[in-house]
Amino acid sequence: MKSSLLLLLALVFCVPVLAADPSPAPKGDAAKGDTIASQVCVACHTFDGTRGLAANPILQGQHPEYLFKQLQDFKSGVRDNAIMKGFASTLSDQDMRDVAAFYASKTAKPGVATNKATLLLGERIYRGGIADRRIAACAGCHSPNGAGIPAQYPRLSGQHGEYAEAQLNAFRSGQRANSLQMTGVAAKLNDREIKALADYMAGLH
Repeated sequence: MKSSLLLLLALVFCVPVLAADPSPAPKGDAAKGDTIASQVCVACHTFDGTRGLAANPILQGQHPEYLFKQLQDFKSGVRDNAIMKGFASTLSDQDMRDVAAFYASKTAKPGVATNKATLLLGERIYRGGIADRRIAACAGCHSPNGAGIPAQYPRLSGQHGEYAEAQLNAFRSGQRANSLQMTGVAAKLNDREIKALADYMAGLH
């Protein structure tokens, strides 16, 4: 009797408690995001995130998970940009999801590469990396056509070359510090390689 009781207690206290399945993250409402974007984002990113000033990123067709993370990083200061921090600080998490859903719902328009002299260099690095310097191919994370991998790696195809170049330089210098992986890659690239990559990605379809 005593041994049976001990066995029962052992079973009771050793059975692991199974955690309930986590609730899925709330999805964004593109219609609500449209309203917010038209009030907050339009001045720099145009009404639908399309091809505005080259200094500002094209948001059209970007993965919503990536956009949401960037807004969170701006709000927290992990990604340093005083202008974006000011705007992001006014948004709740759900507002961010809504804005991200709005821009993601748009179809990205193609861009073009403009520098024929560096096109092959950009293609070689993007598709094959630089083995002797242990620089991985960009296509491995951002896909061969630059579409990216949702929730992990952003869409790069058609992005403004000037903006992409500025971000690679920011990763290299440590000014942008919200992706250790990109900091490591950019640190190994020289100016010419960064320019070539940025221009090549602008023309990816």
